[in-house]
Amino acid sequence: MTASWTNLQQKLTNCLCPAGNGVFTVNTAKERKEQLHQALFGQSTDIDNIWKESLKGLPDASNAVILGVASDCGGGILRGANWGPLFVRSTLLEQYPELEAFDMGDVRVIPHLLHDKYLNEATLSNCRKALYKDENSPYAVSPLTITEDVLHDFYAEFPQKGVFGIGGDHSVSYPLTKAYLQAKKRRGIRAAIIHFDAHTDLLVERLGIDLCFGSWCTHILDDLHEKHHLIQVGIRSSGRPKSHWENTFGVRQHWAHEVKELGVEKIIENILAQLKDENIDELYVSFDIDALDETVAAATGTPEPDGLFQNEAMDILRALAAKYRITGADMMEIAPFTDSTGLGKESRDKTLAAGAEISAFLIAEMAK
Repeated sequence: MTASWTNLQQKLTNCLCPAGNGVFTVNTAKERKEQLHQALFGQSTDIDNIWKESLKGLPDASNAVILGVASDCGGGILRGANWGPLFVRSTLLEQYPELEAFDMGDVRVIPHLLHDKYLNEATLSNCRKALYKDENSPYAVSPLTITEDVLHDFYAEFPQKGVFGIGGDHSVSYPLTKAYLQAKKRRGIRAAIIHFDAHTDLLVERLGIDLCFGSWCTHILDDLHEKHHLIQVGIRSSGRPKSHWENTFGVRQHWAHEVKELGVEKIIENILAQLKDENIDELYVSFDIDALDETVAAATGTPEPDGLFQNEAMDILRALAAKYRITGADMMEIAPFTDSTGLGKESRDKTLAAGAEISAFLIAEMAK
């Protein structure tokens, strides 16, 4: 056992917790958490010790590693995406039991925090004491900061493995993609981000906060080899035209109406041509569930009409996976208790089914 793996294992056991426990509760969703633990560990008691023991198997496990980040502090419309990791995992286990992936657990989330840079020393000290029983602990306390810190060490130790992140609001993709891109760049790998979303997420800040669900893309652009290696699909809710975003930030976009008007095959052709011209080696797929039409995905904070249909998204993903390795991915913004349709459980289950199909495909590709 190397010293670096020993240090990483210690960090994981301190900064993470068993899958499903990322949302800090006493009784809320207790039965669903217990069902998840039963499915993952074969029992629902003494989970902390079983989970810690399971981490020892990470080096020899699947190349697809699941990490939940149950934070919605970076959202701002309707909250509830913090329940995404628990519900998406449960749906995957029920509907796709054959998936080969290693579940590393959840980031430990203090729900009032976003990133450590926003905290004063007194707050940092108090939160270290709460999380780690040590006010002088070296570990981060905010979900975005913890995620990035853990993943920098993860990719250094396991460069061939990839993380499938389950959020959480879309600010969670900031540390997931940043750590991924920096690790790939150090190895000379040219990686592109394929970002499915109804929104550009290209604000510089929102109400004075620079890291949030509407701005995370802006703050990873410098970690790409070229800014146009951020390719966005499904955009339709924007106060600015496509030309503004492409000319200002240098990204490439394929709006939802273009998918309808040109056809999905033409969009695939255009994306593949760009990837080939740019000598891209690997792909990271960040999928905000609101890229899908609100009739498909209503259990989310900002459902939007006139979006992609599930088969269109899957056609694009299959075409990309046929040509390029997908080595990182995430599923964001599924909020199971949020419903804009008034259909309740029916709407929730439909959204979860769509998210699970896409997630299962991405995880299977990462495991190859």
